[in-house]
Amino acid sequence: MCGVAALKSPIAHPKFVARTASILRQLRDYESRNVTYVDPDGTWPIVWERAEGAYVWDAEGKQYLDLTAAFGVAAAGHANSVVVKAGQDQMAKLLHAMGDVHPHALKAQLAQQLSQITFERWTTKPEHALEAARPLTGKTIFCNSGFESVEAALKTAMLTAGKYGVIAFKGGYHGLGYGTLNATHREYFRGPFGLQLKQFGNWVDYPAKPSDLAVVELQIRRFFARGWVGAILVEPVQARGGINVPPPGFLPLLRKLCDEHKALLVLDEIYTGFGRTGKWFACEHSGVVPDIICLGKALTGGFPLSACVGRAAVMDAAWPESQGEAIHTSTFLGHPVGCAMALAQMSEIERLGLVERSAKLGETLLTQLANPELETQNSKLRPAARGLGLMAGLELRHIDGTPAIAESISAIKQLLQRGYIFLPEGEHSNVISFTPPLTIAEGQLAAAVQSLGEVLAGI
Repeated sequence: MCGVAALKSPIAHPKFVARTASILRQLRDYESRNVTYVDPDGTWPIVWERAEGAYVWDAEGKQYLDLTAAFGVAAAGHANSVVVKAGQDQMAKLLHAMGDVHPHALKAQLAQQLSQITFERWTTKPEHALEAARPLTGKTIFCNSGFESVEAALKTAMLTAGKYGVIAFKGGYHGLGYGTLNATHREYFRGPFGLQLKQFGNWVDYPAKPSDLAVVELQIRRFFARGWVGAILVEPVQARGGINVPPPGFLPLLRKLCDEHKALLVLDEIYTGFGRTGKWFACEHSGVVPDIICLGKALTGGFPLSACVGRAAVMDAAWPESQGEAIHTSTFLGHPVGCAMALAQMSEIERLGLVERSAKLGETLLTQLANPELETQNSKLRPAARGLGLMAGLELRHIDGTPAIAESISAIKQLLQRGYIFLPEGEHSNVISFTPPLTIAEGQLAAAVQSLGEVLAGI
């Protein structure tokens, strides 16, 4: 759990019922103790048993409303029947192929679909910033997890520009592999491994308002002036950084600076992609077309598959034609089950109108979170709401401006006991985030906000 260190002897508390206690004890005995946090007071975690739609059931049969979509993965709902069937059918037909050697048809289909839904779609609509006589196409490197797709993008930038430096942003989170640790800002993650890192990341401020952009531009130009920066890596909306939404001019500024310095603009849309912010991809809010977009999480609805999708010209310039041995690959590259589920997931998002639904419900949610009555629930706390689509957060601070860390964690634990699954975000874990399945009902969202208000009032 963010911001909380694991404690000793967690299983003995009587609030842990038998099955949950047994599972957590087994994890304590056989999983690295750095992974699963277990609170001694018995309030955290629950053990997931099954999930469907916007609901999760734990090992004891209790039902919860999931406001996390399991880190944003279940965009089309948990266990969407169409997506599940696609995976099951594919498992019965072809469970595994040979990555970069002998391909399968679904990998080709998904690569084409990703090109069509990104670069081809972006460059055939006049409202977007980049127009061409004919649409651009995209080419994909398939990976397993989100951080791997970012590392593929970083390699692409290095091969394209011949420059190792990357500009990233304070508060940014791009994963915990050795490559992405150089661009993930939080010292908590990087510090223990600093001696093994190349340290090629350079951080600048992530803007919160239009007046911040001039400072950000100055910082970026200073790094470019050193001559060894080949890419800017950025989340269009920071997720783990605290649901931070930049001003509209931010991505256009980055596009301009990359064009001036012949650097690649790499967008980490692993969290924001596939309708989360009320557009298919968050960059569409400002009409900016990146050079590379990194995708994951909601791509499959639950299978480990990610994608680094770049403009075809960029990818072809960076990566040489294969001579029988790829220089970036993995055993499970473009896994057939993941590809089948991804194609079904994108079809479901479109069929159910979930992108538009995210935009509409997101406006309602933000209005509810910004309700002055929520602020007056507790005179010792100052909540501040922000978000885009169904990616919203309520930041809690004390009246003196300091992060209300204990209160945020306490609220999330109490909400769990009430049957609502939330997560804290931000460096101080004081942002209560909303990233529910895009299928969630308006009434379910309203009930969650009401319960949140009641909990805050009692802290």
